Order: sequence, then C-alpha cells, then structure tokens
Amino acid sequence: MGKLVWSTNFTLDGVVQDPDGREGFERGGWFGEVGGEDLGEWAKIEFNEALGTEALLLGRRSDEWFGSRWNDRRDEWAHRLNSVPKYVVSSTLTNPVWANSTVLSGDAVDEVSKLKQQIDGDIVIYGSYQLGRTLLERQTIDELRLFLFPVTLGAGERLFEATTDKTALRLLSDTPVGKQLRLLTFEVLRDAR
Repeated sequence: MGKLVWSTNFTLDGVVQDPDGREGFERGGWFGEVGGEDLGEWAKIEFNEALGTEALLLGRRSDEWFGSRWNDRRDEWAHRLNSVPKYVVSSTLTNPVWANSTVLSGDAVDEVSKLKQQIDGDIVIYGSYQLGRTLLERQTIDELRLFLFPVTLGAGERLFEATTDKTALRLLSDTPVGKQLRLLTFEVLRDAR
C-alpha cells in the first residue's frame, strides 16, 4: 500500500503562493530571496525525496506550474521527476502539461484511495493546495513534509485554510536545512479528532 506524502515549502505565516515570483503576486519570489545559500541543502533533500518517490500526485494548476518548469530541464533531478509516473486530479483537464501524467477525473478521495492500493511506496503531492487540503481533511494523507522559510508575507494563499474539523498530527522530525530553513515532518493521526 502506498504512503501519501504532502511535500511543500511555506512561510512562517503559512503562505505558499508564488514562491518563485513568476505568477505576478506582489509578495512573490520569497523562495529564492529567503532561501539563499540554504537552497543547496534544500535541493539535496528534495532530490533524495524524488529518488524515493514511486509516483507524484498533482492538481491541475500544479501540473501546469511544475510541467512548465521541469519538462525542458535536462539534469539528473529533472530526469527523475519527468520520468516518474504522475497522476493529476482534475474534472476539466484532458491534456496534462507535465510529462508522463495520467488524469484522474473521478472523486478525488476515491481516486487517490484506489491509487494508494495500487502503488507501493511514497506517492508525493507537490503544491496542489486545494487537493492537499481536501485529502488531509478526509484523512487520506499519511505524512506532511514541510519546508519552513523564515519570513512572513502578511498576505497570500495559505497552506491551511478553514476546515470542518481539526486534524491531529505527530511531529516525527524537525531538521535544520542549512542555516535558516527547517524541514518539519509530521505523521497524520487517523481518527484522533
């Protein structure tokens, strides 16, 4: 059975929007500005995560975002990410952008639950905040891997929005990444509401 992992970057006030500044958000670009020299260590961790990933799970917007940034890259990390099977949850998408992708067009929770039965190993969600929130609330996600960037933006899309209930987590690790960043890994506790 697969383990569903949501892996992402976020600011101290929970903002995930426009990390590279290419989306036009006035406070975008925080990833490179704050990450600085620590991004080398971040990249090593993310590359190793990619090597241990059996599949990626994305929403439609994240498929467009990642596909436009990774399809044309030719390094070892890009080769791994471009070749790993990807599943895009969308009721409107017919032609995914990122290479080696399959569209899952049914109910997100049902489709992902089936996928977890079919794949052994890590199924990693990149970005895909609406999808991630839905799957977390419906107790489908098993683990959160959150890279904390020490900055507050005061506005922007947040990692977590309002939910209908609480979600209990257990901190598995708090790892320094370079001098400024942290990798927080949490286990999602089932039925501990």
